[in-house]
Amino acid sequence: MNENIKYEKFAQEIYQELLDKEGLTVEVKHNVKIQGKSSKHQIDVYWEYTFAGVNHKVAIECKNYNKKLNIGIVRNFYGTLEDIGNIQGIIVTKVGYQKGAKLFAEGHGINLIVIREPQSDDWNGRIKTIVTDVEAISQNAKKWFVQLDYEWCKINIPENQLNLIEVKISGMNNEIWIYDNNGNRIKNFLQLQDELPVIENQNSDNKYVYEFDNAYIKSENLGNIKIKAIQITYDTFIDKAQWVFDGENATKAILKNVLTGEMKFIKKDDT
Repeated sequence: MNENIKYEKFAQEIYQELLDKEGLTVEVKHNVKIQGKSSKHQIDVYWEYTFAGVNHKVAIECKNYNKKLNIGIVRNFYGTLEDIGNIQGIIVTKVGYQKGAKLFAEGHGINLIVIREPQSDDWNGRIKTIVTDVEAISQNAKKWFVQLDYEWCKINIPENQLNLIEVKISGMNNEIWIYDNNGNRIKNFLQLQDELPVIENQNSDNKYVYEFDNAYIKSENLGNIKIKAIQITYDTFIDKAQWVFDGENATKAILKNVLTGEMKFIKKDDT
């Protein structure tokens, strides 16, 4: 496939994507023959559709040039459009258009478009690269030690059980709650774990103590028990990742309307 055909198919692909995003069920065709009033014309890229009973036809002339197009090319294409009739015309190229070509196109309703691969200069005044550093910290509690309030226990636990106080607590971390003396929830074990501090340069077997003035925990066998503290032995896990978005690498094509100055960045399918 020669470079001119590749450029035509590139333009076909770009306009197919644009129409798809607009929600139009239209097939953008390549290398179509259209009968005009006086002769048949070869059109590089073409589509048509009917909306509200009105037929819309669009023809694109592709010029894979490395220099600006002159007025002669625009004038010749205008002759083709006039012979076909009732059709919108677009010229696409890679570099741009001479002043005369722009004036003629603007006066005769022809859209002049630059379609090309992205260049570094396209990001002047725009954000080209975004770097996101993520540091996710998680704490894994390995041991829980619940310190009972022994003075409270002496008063509230039957004397025949004081020699051996066995408290049974079980459940998921988010199900084991600490309460105040009115029965209101203060925090659960999962919240305590999430709030554990990160100790610099020490990730294993860290210890932290939560102290309480007036707190209770529900046991399976003795009911509410007053506690003084909870000590947690835990490991800290730090996962680091970096995500880089490069606008130039993520962009398949630049589409610029020469007459209006509007510029579109066509993204690659996998971005």
